Amino acid sequence: MTERRTAGSRTARNTPRNTAWSTAWNTTWNTVRPWILRTGIAAAVVVAYFLLPLDHLGPQRPALSWVLFALLLTVVAVLLLRQIRHVLLDRPDTRPGVVISLLIVLSVHVFSATYYALAKQPGEFDGLHTRVDALYFTVVTLATVGYGDITPRGQAARVVTVLQITYSFVFLTAAATALTTRMRDRVVRRTERGRRR
Repeated sequence: MTERRTAGSRTARNTPRNTAWSTAWNTTWNTVRPWILRTGIAAAVVVAYFLLPLDHLGPQRPALSWVLFALLLTVVAVLLLRQIRHVLLDRPDTRPGVVISLLIVLSVHVFSATYYALAKQPGEFDGLHTRVDALYFTVVTLATVGYGDITPRGQAARVVTVLQITYSFVFLTAAATALTTRMRDRVVRRTERGRRR
């Protein structure tokens, strides 16, 4: 057994027990780390949504509002398509589960911010007054529930709502399908490896 120096002047031995514990810790950390990262980024997106000065968008700066909306949705769509491509090409060095779920969270908040900015213009929405209302309406629209307590009345609000429904059907459904396909393939591979042993 080899000796190695640790903090201070003590000497530790690389015993099988120490090595097994270290390997277990590394395996656990490598499993947990993406979830911690994902949760942290998702929390940052939510905090940013509630802290960003969205009151300065909407009717006060309509051109900037529409450009930001289009730019953010385009970036999210391109990144989603890239992740879908990684899944279809079966690239082992990627983590689409982490990225796709974060992009879905981001797209929900982009639509929420847009609805909130649109609601500042009179006649666009009935019942949408706060950021929580906008987030609620986005999730209800995404889930195709449609309670009817918040309704788009103006043409711009209706266009964005139709765009969200289309965006969800095309990009988010494709991303979720690609992700579940990858997860299913991994489970099948692990099962086959287990049978060979």
